[in-house]
Amino acid sequence: MMTDPPDTPDRPDAPSGGQPDAAQHDDDALLAAFLRDPGAGYRHAREGSALDGIILEVRRDRIVVDVGAKSEGVVESAEMQSLDADARAAMRPGDALLVYVMQSEDREGRLVLSVDRARQERSWRRLQELKDADGTIEARVVGSNRGGLLVNLDGVRGFVPASQVSSIGRGDEAQKQADMARLIGSTLTLKIVEILRTRNRLILSERQAVQNVRDSRKGELLGTLRDGEIRSGVVTSIYDFGVFVDIGGADGLVHVSELSWSRVQHPSQVLTPGDRTQVMVLGVDQARRRIALSIKRTMSAPWTTIAERYQVGQWITCEITRLTAFGAFARLEEGIEGLIHISELSDARVAHPGDVVREGASVSARIVRIEPARKRIGLSLRADGATAGDPA
Repeated sequence: MMTDPPDTPDRPDAPSGGQPDAAQHDDDALLAAFLRDPGAGYRHAREGSALDGIILEVRRDRIVVDVGAKSEGVVESAEMQSLDADARAAMRPGDALLVYVMQSEDREGRLVLSVDRARQERSWRRLQELKDADGTIEARVVGSNRGGLLVNLDGVRGFVPASQVSSIGRGDEAQKQADMARLIGSTLTLKIVEILRTRNRLILSERQAVQNVRDSRKGELLGTLRDGEIRSGVVTSIYDFGVFVDIGGADGLVHVSELSWSRVQHPSQVLTPGDRTQVMVLGVDQARRRIALSIKRTMSAPWTTIAERYQVGQWITCEITRLTAFGAFARLEEGIEGLIHISELSDARVAHPGDVVREGASVSARIVRIEPARKRIGLSLRADGATAGDPA
C-alpha cells in the first residue's frame, strides 16, 4: 500500500518549513463551513424584502433572476406591469434588476418575485428620505375625486387635497371640480405632508411646496433690494390696511396711504388681485423679513406740476368729495383736491354747504387761488366772478 510522501519544500501548496499558508487555511475553513451548512454562503431572501438581482433568462411570459439565494427567482408578466414594452424588450441576461420577494418558495422551490412591488418599495424609501429632508418633488396628476387630486410617484399613488392646491378655487363645488379636471395631466411641485407606508397613505401639498420655494426666493431677494428702486409686481391679496404685491418671489406691503396721491377709502377701489403694477421699495426689515412698498411714489406728485395744468380764472369740472361746516372739497384729478369755501358756493348767503351741493355731484367751478407749496387750490361756484375778500 502506497502512502503520500511527507510534505517537502518542493510542494507548491506548502511553504518551506512545512507550515500551510494563510490562504490554504481560509479555503479549508470555508469548505468545512459549507459541508456543515451548504446554504451558509447564500443570501436570505426574506418575504417582503427588496433585493438587487441579476437576470439569468428572459422569456416571453417571465424572467428568471438570481438574487444570491439558494434558489433562483421568477418574475411573472403580471408582476411587470410597470415596465413598458420597450423596457421589457431591452432586458438581457446579465442585467441588474431590483426585485421584491413576494414568496420565499413556490411549488417548484423557486422565489416568487415582483418588479412592480420593488419599484413601489424603492419609491417609498425615496419618498421617506425626501420627507425627512423637507424637500419637494414633481408629480403628474393622473386623476381626481371629490376631495382632491391623485398623483403617481413612480408607482406610488399620492393624494393632494383640493385645499392644498393654490389654483383650485374655493367657490362652489362645480367650479372646484372644473378646476381639478383642468389640472389632470399637468405636473405639480409638491411637498410631503404625511407618509404612512403600512397603510399606503401618502398626502402631499402644492401650497406648502410653493411656500418653500417662495421662502427660499424671499431670502435671496431681501438681500438684493435697495430703498428707492422701482420693481414690477403683481397684486396677490387685498386688506383694509393695504395690498400685498409679489415682486418676484416675495410679497411686500403697500399701505393704503401709499396707494395713490388721492384719498383712498379702501384698497379695492383702485386694485384687484392679479393686477400688475409698478412699486417703489420704501424699506426692508431683514430681521422681520418684511418689505414696505409704495405705488404712488412711482408717479410724479401731482402738486409738483400743478401750474402746468391749471391757472387762476380757469373753469374746470370737478367732483364734490366731502362737505364740512366751512365749505366743500372737490376733486379736480387723482391727487388734487380744492376747497370751495362756503362763501364761494353761491352769490346768496349759504347756511350750510349741503344746501347747495352734495357729495358725488359734478360741478363746474372757477379756480380763484393756487398755492402749490401748501398744496391748496381755492375754487368758486359764484357766477359774478367776485370772490370773498376781493375788492368790489
